[in-house]
Order: sequence, then structure tokens, then C-alpha cells
Amino acid sequence: MFVDLGIHTIDTAFQRDHFDAAYLIVHNGRGAFVDCGTSHSVPRLLAAVAQAGLQPADIDWLILTHVHLDHAGGAGALMRELPNARLVVHPRGAAHMIDPARLVAGATAVYGEAEIARSYGQILPVAAARVVVAEDGHRVSLAGRELLCVDTPGHARHHHCIWDAASRSWFTGDTFGLSYRELDSDAGPFIIPTSSPVQFEPEALHASIERLMARAPVAMYLTHYGRVENPARLAAELHAQIDAMVAIARRCDGLPDRHDVLVAALGALYVARLRLQGNALDEAQVLRVLAMDIELNAQGLACWLDRDRR
Repeated sequence: MFVDLGIHTIDTAFQRDHFDAAYLIVHNGRGAFVDCGTSHSVPRLLAAVAQAGLQPADIDWLILTHVHLDHAGGAGALMRELPNARLVVHPRGAAHMIDPARLVAGATAVYGEAEIARSYGQILPVAAARVVVAEDGHRVSLAGRELLCVDTPGHARHHHCIWDAASRSWFTGDTFGLSYRELDSDAGPFIIPTSSPVQFEPEALHASIERLMARAPVAMYLTHYGRVENPARLAAELHAQIDAMVAIARRCDGLPDRHDVLVAALGALYVARLRLQGNALDEAQVLRVLAMDIELNAQGLACWLDRDRR
């Protein structure tokens, strides 16, 4: 568990090591989680509380960047362990936390009951009285440390990023892409956008990234995965890749094997961008690390194409 400026990075162990992070911010003896992983993650989150010298009753907030299950699936289970905490969530996500039946049904339709149980565990509701609906610009006080919720669509319409002025950093959920430590090189982190289903909107994502950069952040705390620095370089890379992904999608539209072509083209794009950064990692290793994200990005681009045509 990495700690910086009172920010504890917690590996939730979703899917594999160093893939999915939650964060515990500690200030003046009080704590706030940003994202929480799945129900399976709860023991790790509570262990992080103890390692930080706190008790569950010392946690005031669980702030969700958005309600995709790898970020928020464990919210109900975690809140049952935190007697004084309130949950902060985007207006478009609040109903899904109070009654997660639609979230569960949608995910089950795609993955099946067995996979939902394996990957996410039990998805429990959060009592409405404990839910704070956070509009754009909502401010959360953690024992005097202000955390600002900013509406950042593009990956999902129910997405906030959280600005922590004390560290001059953003907690970015999925808005600022994905960056895995296995792909780091002497040039620094490698990053890719995430267009996973079903609300990818490229122009909105470009605008959200620019909104984040307007505060000249020192670092970004990504859910997938961890703290990354030099945000300006990474933002430029994200902008270039969003445009390249959109161009690929448009070229593939109408093909009978559209999905397979998208998967192959995205893999080739990411390997090529990695090579431009001077990273000589074996191509098979790169594609193995990014396999799940390439598949989800292909699905998300297809959803965007089909929606854009309507």
C-alpha cells in the first residue's frame, strides 16, 4: 500500500494485482474513500483503515467517481462496515446505489450469474438517507480538507473526478484513461483512453480532460492503476489516441467482422504508440496486459458507432 500526502493507494485485487485501485485519504484523524472496488475488496479496504491508524467509525465519506461495478460494486457492503460514513455520488448514479437491481441485471445479462458472483460478489443497496447527490462543483469537507466533485462525462455520463487541492491532484476514475505499471518505461507511464460500454462520447471526453488540465495538476490518481505524474504529456497522448480510436471505428463501421477488426486495430494502435514512447516490451506481453481493455474498448466504440448513427 503506497502512501503519499495522506493518500493511501489500495489494490482491490479485482481481476489481477495492480489492475484496480481504491484510495483512502486521511486528514486530521478522519478518512474518506474514493472508489471501493467490489464486495470482495471490503476486507482489504478495512485493513487499509487499520494500517492508517483509524477505526471504521473514523471514515466520513465514500466518494464514487462513477457507478461501474469495478469502482462501486462493493459500496453497499463497505457502507455496512462504516457506521458514520455517507456516500457521495453523481446525480445520474445515485438511484443505482440505492437500488442496484438494474446494474446487477445489466451486468448479469452480459456476463452471467456465475461470473458476476466470481468477479463482484454480492451487490448490496445503500440506504437512501446515507446518499449525498453531488452536483457539479459539490464540495466535500474531510476534517477541513476540501475535495471538489467535477462533472466529467466522456467515459460515462455519471462520472465525477475529484480535485484534492492539498495534493494538487485529481482522482480520475476512468476519465483520464488507464495506465498499468507493467508498461512503464524510462520515458514514464504509458496511458490509453477507455471507451468501455456504453456511454463513450469522444468530444465530451476531450473536453473533460481539458477541464482537468485547467487546474495544472501535479499528479493523477487513476483507478486503473495508481498515481501517475507529468499529466500534460499524458493528456496529449490521450487526446491523440481518442482521435485515432474514433478514426479506426469509422473505418471499421459496416464490416461484417467489425468487432474482430476493431480488436486487432486497437491492439496495433496501442503497440505502435508504446513504440513511439521508446518502449521495447514484447508485443505479446503488451497485448496480454491490455487484453481486457482492448476488448472493452472495441465494444464501447461499437456502441458509440451504433448510437451515433441513430
